[in-house]
Order: sequence, then C-alpha cells, then structure tokens
Amino acid sequence: MLLFRSLVFNFVLLISALITGTVVALLGIAPYRFRYAFLMSWVDFILGALHRICGLDFEVQGHENISAENMVVYIKHQSSWETIAQLKLFPKQSIVLKLSLLFVPAVGWGLFSLRSIAINRAKGQSAVAQVVSKGKKRLAEGFWVTIFPEGTRMAPGQTRRYGISGALLAKEAGTSIVPVAHNAGDYWPRRGFRKKPGTIQVRIGPPISTAGKDPREINDEAQAWIEYQMREISAAYRLTADG
Repeated sequence: MLLFRSLVFNFVLLISALITGTVVALLGIAPYRFRYAFLMSWVDFILGALHRICGLDFEVQGHENISAENMVVYIKHQSSWETIAQLKLFPKQSIVLKLSLLFVPAVGWGLFSLRSIAINRAKGQSAVAQVVSKGKKRLAEGFWVTIFPEGTRMAPGQTRRYGISGALLAKEAGTSIVPVAHNAGDYWPRRGFRKKPGTIQVRIGPPISTAGKDPREINDEAQAWIEYQMREISAAYRLTADG
C-alpha cells in the first residue's frame, strides 16, 4: 500500500509541476504577484495531496522568528520536500538554485520567471559574487533570499561545510540569517521513491546577526544551530520509529 500511495503521489507531483511551470511561464507578462499567487496555490495543492495520499504532514516551531523584515534563509537540504514547503514557510522568496534546473522542461521556465537566482557552481568565486550581487538586489526589492548552504541534498545524519555566499550576502546587505532545520529526509529520502507517513518536524531559529562578524564565523554559528537541532529532531524520530 505504501508503494502504491507513493506511486500515485509521484504521478500527481510530476504532472502538476509540468502544468504549473508552463502556466507560470506563460504568465510572464502578467504582474509578478499573479504568478507568485498561482505558484502558491500549487504548493498548497501538493502539500495537501502529500497529506491525503501518503499521510505525510508537517509541523513548525519558531514562527515567531519570522519578522516583518526580509532576510536570508539557510535551510537544511535533505529531500525534495523542503524545496516546495519553504515557499509556504516564508513570505515572497527568491531561491538560489543550480543553473541546470532552468533547463528542465516547464519547471525550469517557471523557476526563471519567478526571479530565482540561478548559479553555475563550477564557476567558484564568480558564482559567489553572483549570489551576492543578485541577492542584494532581491533583498532590496523585498524578497527573502533562500539558500541551501550545503549545496546538495544530504542524507540524514550527514552534513558538509556550508558555502560562504549566503553569509557574504547577509553581511553586505546588512541583514541577518534565519536558520531552518527539519527531518524531511526521514520521510521523503533524497533518492527514495517511497514517502513514509508521519509528521516532519521543522524548526525555525532566531535570526543570526551578521554585524561585526566574519562570514566564516557567521556560517559556523548557523551550521552549529542547524546541526544541533537536526540531532535533536533525528533522535526523537528514531525513538518514535523504534517504539
């Protein structure tokens, strides 16, 4: 039954993503707020479908840490779930993503029209500079800028040194970083087909000030908070799973 439910959901996700990406791209001449509203209706639809079909829901701690001021968001990257749910967690966003995603049929068109920041990671310092320059512009326009600081999906219990671009962006823009931890990878594995029923735990941390700090120091503070929360969430998950 779990396999069948996952198959149905994956089909719904694929078809709806293709349709949504195409429609958003076709709405390119329309005001941005209409395109974003249409995307958000798809996010609500998918999260609802995930709950109804697979029995997978989520709960959030730390809503009070989302202020009226737009900031840079660091979110743990474990699965495809957070790439969708992050749009529900925070206000209007510009997402830092791989340039190659823009070439995915329909989906890429939609991502491009939604003012994402697409980078070629192979460019090294040039990619970092692009995140900083475009990110400052997006922040000035009122967007939150969302970054997966590890740069790729990590299996539960794993991490890697966080990339420096987000810390540089936040420092140069004079804003803070909001860290986000979650355990979506326990239910929706990064290379897994099956979606397990349950409740994903999401923790939004207090904003991390960048004033008077070196970018590496900022990153170390953000990574320490996120990974500590990850260990706590994972321990609770294992206890529940074993019980």
